[in-house]
Amino acid sequence: MKFHLRRAVAALFVFVLGASTLAHAAAVSGQGTWESTLQGRSLDDNLSTAEAYYDTSLNITWLADANYAGTTMLWSEANTWVSSLNINGNTGWRLPTITDTGTSGCNYAYSGTDCGYNVNTATGEMAHMFYTTLGDKAYYNTSGWGPNLAEGLTNTGPFSNIQSSLYWSGTEAPGAVSAWYFNFGNGEQDASNKVSYYYAWAVHSGDVGAPLFASPVYLPVPAAAWLFGSGLVGLFGLARRSARPA
Repeated sequence: MKFHLRRAVAALFVFVLGASTLAHAAAVSGQGTWESTLQGRSLDDNLSTAEAYYDTSLNITWLADANYAGTTMLWSEANTWVSSLNINGNTGWRLPTITDTGTSGCNYAYSGTDCGYNVNTATGEMAHMFYTTLGDKAYYNTSGWGPNLAEGLTNTGPFSNIQSSLYWSGTEAPGAVSAWYFNFGNGEQDASNKVSYYYAWAVHSGDVGAPLFASPVYLPVPAAAWLFGSGLVGLFGLARRSARPA
């Protein structure tokens, strides 16, 4: 009873404070690994802006807008939406995965399992994003007491519109009635009935898009710089001809 009461209190806390948590969340330098493991990727012809980020740790690409769909969806709707997503010719998007480890289904705990808080980040791409990449903290500490100091979505890294709420994974739970989710409001990973309305964050396996300013081939040479360079070449040529003996 005490265990389930804590879960209910945590859910109420996120519901009441979720909006303000999201409003104050921003990129926090030095928190998490995002500054060294995320690389901006362009999905259009503008190589100065990132529409996605390649995650070198997980070898997947995350959309820069974590609420690109702009709404919550049933699990089936989220899968249909992401599978049909076409961003300037970039297709093949999916929902993040969660791996069911240990005994089949949720092994709920406050640390180290596939379900609950402070989960093993190897079990979920969103868990890895929350705990490792962004360095955010769960509502409960590993002893089961909360709220944690500075818990929740305090760091969003370079992403926009991360909702301090629940996101669907693309992984079904045992029984086919439920699917796994991750809560960016309190760091919980668990399963829920597929008829619930949650957010969806599109990811793509591998490295997708063009690196920002990765190669001079991608960079147009400004006309003024071209003229300046041509002028220098002409001056050097003239100097060499003048230096030759008559």
